[in-house]
Amino acid sequence: MMEPGSRSPGRTVAVGPTEDEASEHYPGPEVEVIVAAPGWRAAVPRVEDLARRAAQAAWAEAGLEAEGAFTVLLADDAAVKRLNTDHRGKVKPTNVLSFPGEMPGHLGDIALALGVVRREARANKRRVAAHLAHLVAHGTLHLAGHDHLQAGEARRMEQAEARIMRRLNMPNPWRGMT
Repeated sequence: MMEPGSRSPGRTVAVGPTEDEASEHYPGPEVEVIVAAPGWRAAVPRVEDLARRAAQAAWAEAGLEAEGAFTVLLADDAAVKRLNTDHRGKVKPTNVLSFPGEMPGHLGDIALALGVVRREARANKRRVAAHLAHLVAHGTLHLAGHDHLQAGEARRMEQAEARIMRRLNMPNPWRGMT
């Protein structure tokens, strides 16, 4: 989990609209995208923009009004494995982790593991960009209070994710899944 205002090792870039453009075209919280694993840029063109758009679309889908910001960390498997071990007791990388914010104005953090996302995309015959967008949306919905522990919750979350992907002009991640 990252502290507000902190930076991960490696090159960090947060590309996006100006404040005026953000308030006009991107309602909702500020989304900072940190690329800690440079391989993300090779895997997904304009990865910062896609992650930010997916997060904003998911927040809009959740229908919440909140002032503040959250961070999307695009990391490697080792970094996400450490987070998963430290915070969930699971000694393995996972595709996406969400950490709700604990301070006013900080809505939380999302971390994604490049290797896991690539492997899952390949296994499901999906583009890495589409899988990234889906997982960012999934993590953002968790920050907004959604969960999928019960069957009804899981179905509502899947439907919301399908609507978000449609907003992004990307394929429904649940189509064709059994």
